[in-house]
Amino acid sequence: MSAKAISEQTGKEFLYKHICTSAAVQNRFRYANVTAETDWGRLTQEHPWLLTESLVVKPDQLIKRRGKLGLVGINLDLQGVQDWLKTHLMRETTVGKAKGVLKNFLIEPFVPHAQEEEFYLCIYATREGDHVLFHHEGGVEVGDVDTKANKLIVAVDDKLNESQVSEQLLTHVPLDKKEVLASFIVGLFNLYEDLYFTYLEINPLVVKEGGVYILDMAAKIDATADYICRPKWGDVEFPPPFGREAYPEEAYIADLDAKSGASLKLTLLNPRGRIWTMVAGGGASVVYSDTICDLGGVDELANYGEYSGAPSEQQTYDYAKTILSLMTREKHPLGKVLIIGGSIANFTNVAATFKGIVRAIKDYQSPLKEHEVTIFVRRGGPNYQEGLRVMGEVGKTTGIPIHVFGTETHMTAIVGMALGHRPIPNQPPMDAHTANFLLNASNSAVTPAATRTASFSEPRTSNDATPAKKSKAGLPAAKATTLFRKQTKTIVWGMQTRAVQGMMDFDYVCSRDEPSVAAMVYPFTGDHKQKFYWGHKEILLPVYKNMADAMKKHPEVDVLISFASLRSAFDSTLEVMQYPQIHTIAIIAEGIPEAQTRKMIKMADEKGVTIIGPATVGGIKPGCFKIGNTGGMLDNILASKLYRPGSVAYVSRSGGMSNELNNIISRTTDGVYEGVAIGGDRYPGSTFMDHVLRYQDTPGVKMIVMLGEIGGTEEYKICHGIREGRITKPVVCWCIGTCATMFASEVQFGHAGACANQASETAVTKNQALRDAGAYVPKSFDELGDVIKKVYDELVADGTIVPAQEVPPPTVPMDYSWARELGLIRKPASFMTSICDERGQELIYAGMPITEVFKEEMGLGGVLGLLWFQRRLPRYACQFIEMCLMVTADHGPAVSGAHNTIVCARAGKDLISSLTSGLLTIGDRFGGALDAAAKQFSKAFDSGMLPMEFVNKMKKDGKLIMGIGHRVKSINNPDMRVQILKDFVKQHFPSTHLLDYALDVEKITTSKKPNLILNVDGFIGVAFVDLLRTCGGFTRDEADEFVEIGALNGIFVLGRSMGFIGHYLDQKRLKQGLYRHPWDDISYVLPEHMSM
Repeated sequence: MSAKAISEQTGKEFLYKHICTSAAVQNRFRYANVTAETDWGRLTQEHPWLLTESLVVKPDQLIKRRGKLGLVGINLDLQGVQDWLKTHLMRETTVGKAKGVLKNFLIEPFVPHAQEEEFYLCIYATREGDHVLFHHEGGVEVGDVDTKANKLIVAVDDKLNESQVSEQLLTHVPLDKKEVLASFIVGLFNLYEDLYFTYLEINPLVVKEGGVYILDMAAKIDATADYICRPKWGDVEFPPPFGREAYPEEAYIADLDAKSGASLKLTLLNPRGRIWTMVAGGGASVVYSDTICDLGGVDELANYGEYSGAPSEQQTYDYAKTILSLMTREKHPLGKVLIIGGSIANFTNVAATFKGIVRAIKDYQSPLKEHEVTIFVRRGGPNYQEGLRVMGEVGKTTGIPIHVFGTETHMTAIVGMALGHRPIPNQPPMDAHTANFLLNASNSAVTPAATRTASFSEPRTSNDATPAKKSKAGLPAAKATTLFRKQTKTIVWGMQTRAVQGMMDFDYVCSRDEPSVAAMVYPFTGDHKQKFYWGHKEILLPVYKNMADAMKKHPEVDVLISFASLRSAFDSTLEVMQYPQIHTIAIIAEGIPEAQTRKMIKMADEKGVTIIGPATVGGIKPGCFKIGNTGGMLDNILASKLYRPGSVAYVSRSGGMSNELNNIISRTTDGVYEGVAIGGDRYPGSTFMDHVLRYQDTPGVKMIVMLGEIGGTEEYKICHGIREGRITKPVVCWCIGTCATMFASEVQFGHAGACANQASETAVTKNQALRDAGAYVPKSFDELGDVIKKVYDELVADGTIVPAQEVPPPTVPMDYSWARELGLIRKPASFMTSICDERGQELIYAGMPITEVFKEEMGLGGVLGLLWFQRRLPRYACQFIEMCLMVTADHGPAVSGAHNTIVCARAGKDLISSLTSGLLTIGDRFGGALDAAAKQFSKAFDSGMLPMEFVNKMKKDGKLIMGIGHRVKSINNPDMRVQILKDFVKQHFPSTHLLDYALDVEKITTSKKPNLILNVDGFIGVAFVDLLRTCGGFTRDEADEFVEIGALNGIFVLGRSMGFIGHYLDQKRLKQGLYRHPWDDISYVLPEHMSM
């Protein structure tokens, strides 16, 4: 959503901070905010003028015409303000159809003035530019300003100057006020542009001898410009429309949306309602709301919302659990229904999103059954069959009634079922699985190109594009009538390999001679080649770092598909338009600021370039070309017969709904000739009329379908075109968003442009205007397919359309990854792992989410237990592991490992090389005795050998006892590390049989020599065996296996790595030079014959 209303206080704060004008703006920052929680003593300390001046008080909650409604207290002292608020604050009030509580008030100084000092000023944006309205008689009784006010249009990229303002707007203003007003209006307009306002109204604007006073102000800003304006805006709070509360759940979903590349929206309309929706797609969400309201469910509709743009399983889970939590708080006597609907997705993996919803349903199964919730599901798109299957399964396993439908069912049919207006079929017909489409049953693997790429309903004709006509000097270039042909070549901006592969598969199934994608541009890597499939064989596609190289090497390219982000789409599009070879640009990004979009449109018009988007999935011309992910995956391409042209052309705003139109048209006619989704923004790069006129001038198009929506007035141009005879082909139209007029408060739908600012922009009014003009307009979206079929049948009956015989397309191999996703194939994995899983939203250690690891305060020992031993070890075991790491961390620079690390560091090697050098010295002689000690002592103890027998046997065999002996420490100079560990083990371990055995061995060895003590390696080795055998988490075989595979040496390696890294950092910090060993510490022993 782009244009969002801000509070009067926020708007004035922006103005006072940032306006630049020679006019003296008075009462800057003199306002106070009052709510039910206000501390009046503190308020007067912060705003002492409240005690001395006459005041005005009014609600600041996006309420229009407050003066006429008696909601403004004028010329009051502070006590008068408080008395006035007693009758208004926290009182329920009705404004139009909206009923709400007055909670937020603004107090400002009262400005005494005469009526002739009041003026009206408004600036608002349209496609062509910014309109400035001024009237010399402002105030409460200003009346119809659209009729009365002086108007000035500032074209996109133009500037406003004071002479223009004086000559065109201030014609009835007294001479002594003209200069001040002209300067203020220019300053305000510059502020409006700099801070990305879309609407700014001041009424009244008072001009007195002392300067300018802004009394009342209403404003909207372009929220998508936050990344540009945040330094000036700060954190902006967008209040809800009056009559609708701001719920924490809405804020939670808005926060999820802000952190996600997907789109997640939620508006609560009636939390006590029984009809809840969870709809995929901005356009589809409006259609479902329309249908619910058409069928009488407006008073029971609980929410409006949508999820789209391929959200992850976790994001969908978070969204779904929020909906389920809300709908299971209060019971309804008739039970509740949840409609999980959507159009046919273009690129969202339906199964992945449904897994998130299924998780939420399982979590809430008890409250869902308690509240008697029935769920209705209808969806299509990539992997939808698997999604529907898991949704059906969860209904069976939980006992929740879940009715599941796919693309064979009309999109909104489930609404009628949910509301009891149509029967629920027992076994709905199921469309073929993805594999059935891709594994062609016909004998012919390839069909002749000529029979499939010609228009489906008429003899084959040339499909070449109509080039842009050369314009006369000074006039904008004319745009091409035909945007795409069978030879169209494109460059894709962005590393969108999945979309490019989808385009190539489409090209192949349409029997194009060559792929439509000539190259890709990706500024973040150097020039290279990217591998793709062309049918069965692999091909390489060039990827360029900059656009200039791509254009120079591919002069045949005339289309650019931009997957640039919302931040870079503007600059990259302007760059592309510098190349005359480009005549069509598709901009996929959603959330481009409107001011930037208008500049792109202006340049495109000047250069004769057609822009599709922004905020679009693109468009498709069956048999010729498709943009990016349009039309979905290959199974949908084939199911909707998009591999060959039909006779029906459509234009839509919504990308998801355009794919639904592909489905509807393929089921009711001979198919699609061309389809374009112009995008959901307020100012799409090309309009409905642009494309309808192209279709009118295209012989292969026999009828036109237009899916409009609430907001804007572009649909009226279609009305004029039909009336004037410019459009003569049958046009079937429907504008979605008819429910908006039934809501008590304003609802901003999923698309940025889907909001009516006046009666003529409502869907109901536009549908009636189209019907009156002669277009075919159904009674509801539910009947759209029936009307399309009726018009098509009439065209077939009168011979305008002659359906051709279907010819099967060639087979296209399925990608391995997608076949595996669908469960069609299996292959042994190259690796197996059982300790960690990073694939989900949250990292998992041995089955335990990372958040739980921290919540339980498991520490490093607990994590090591999970990753090494796949167990949640007892607290004492975790502490023991951490103690072992601490005591083995370092033992000075003289030991071999530390010495090697130091030498390496001083030789200028990096951290990893130096650490590795030290680690390579670990073995039986240094540090690696833990495993050997554990094995030797365990074997002797388990065999029943007495300690003396063990010592004698090792001596007889000529073997050292691992873990016994120390160079420095002795029975008289004990190793305190061993003593610390021994005290802990004796206090906390359930049993220490092997440790006691080793200590008995130590008594024997130290009696022979004092330094033959149980050293730290030996102690850790035997104590760890006791831990594994007696902690209760392992069988005897499992405990022995961990010793056998070297787990205990890992303790020393991990601990000592800390010390080695410390020595490396120490040497670097001390800036030690290259090490050379001194000669006097080397004994040179040469062979005798050499010394002679």
